[in-house]
Amino acid sequence: MEKQKPKVLIVGGGGREYSIGYFMKDEAELFYAPGNGATSQFATNLEIKDYQGLAKWAKENGVDLTIVGPEAPLVDGIVDIFQKEGLTIFGPTKGASQLEGSKVFMKKFLQKYNIPTARFVETSNLEEAEKFIEEMGGKVVVKADGLCGGKGVLIPSSVEEAKEQAREMLSGKLFGEAGKRIVVEEFLDGFELSMFAICDGKNFKLLPAAQDHKRLLDGDRGPNTGGMGAYAPTPLATPEIYRKVEEKIIKPTLEGMAKEGYPYTGVLFLGLMVVDGEPYVLEYNVRFGDPECEELMPLIDSSLYQMFYNGAIGNLEGIDTKIKPITAVGVVCASKNYPYGKSEPTPIEIGDISDINGYIAFAGVSEKDGKLWATGGRVLVCVGFGKDVKEAREEAYRLVGRVDFDGMQYRKDIAYQALDK
Repeated sequence: MEKQKPKVLIVGGGGREYSIGYFMKDEAELFYAPGNGATSQFATNLEIKDYQGLAKWAKENGVDLTIVGPEAPLVDGIVDIFQKEGLTIFGPTKGASQLEGSKVFMKKFLQKYNIPTARFVETSNLEEAEKFIEEMGGKVVVKADGLCGGKGVLIPSSVEEAKEQAREMLSGKLFGEAGKRIVVEEFLDGFELSMFAICDGKNFKLLPAAQDHKRLLDGDRGPNTGGMGAYAPTPLATPEIYRKVEEKIIKPTLEGMAKEGYPYTGVLFLGLMVVDGEPYVLEYNVRFGDPECEELMPLIDSSLYQMFYNGAIGNLEGIDTKIKPITAVGVVCASKNYPYGKSEPTPIEIGDISDINGYIAFAGVSEKDGKLWATGGRVLVCVGFGKDVKEAREEAYRLVGRVDFDGMQYRKDIAYQALDK
């Protein structure tokens, strides 16, 4: 008799959640809350919105593991609700999620445990912010304390602009309540890396380093977005950088969170700036990056279910996470008005992609009469695989060439940093 597949519930409905399920679909029976128009091709989408109701459903339906994709449910405490019901759930508790939910908590934590980060001031006082801006000669980054959907970080180009941004945040004009307490920190000049560790409270598995592209337009111009593309692993991360990240950042983070009474289980996402070979923490996030997740999932050459499940039950030591010796490059195809406003739904045309080494991760899509529609925002990610960045990038852009919807926009230079080296 065939062994029954474990039941997995994935919370979220973007490209990140799609890719987790897509690469787990052969080893688990999948459910999404809410999912999107494409997840229904290999999973069951649920329309349960409240976390208590979702936990009840998971309990009644014998769900073996719940994986939380986005940050908002984590910061709201979904993990605590599920754990109270005796359910196995992968993600940090509400207390541990403060690492992303509050920039102030994060910076104070970094300072307390001597984890490398930029000099900073956290305040709700405009004069204090202005004083620090002047001391730094305007070379600062201004951050809202609360969640802003990945958009609450501003990089001014002068002292006056920095003061104006601080004033607008603190008044509530920019980012509302989330910006009424701010962090102003020193601008670090180096290159950025995204690193992700699967954590079980004590142990961790560090995945290949990725690099994403936040700006809307080629050459890193235009407004910040949720991310227009990414690639992994990046050759910019040397073995020495991996070692320093493990020793100077991840280990003290896990030890520090345990001491604070918030043992850290889930994905720890490190937004790093590397300056002269030394990694500094720009930010923590408490979930996978999007679109980095879309490139990382296909690199894992062992059971995804086991990795997440063992992380959730505090037993990562018991598993071996294998990584394929390939590179993945992902190009985001966004809707016409992204990131400025909503776009009209429009049908998506996809040609034959059977000759391409890659896959499409769907995000902002709905399904109507068997056809997928672009419903706005970041619609999908074309991910190519190859033996190196160049080959993977060629496959990704070949994939982009087979996709079409009205107003589709994408960057033409994803992974240029790696190819310039």
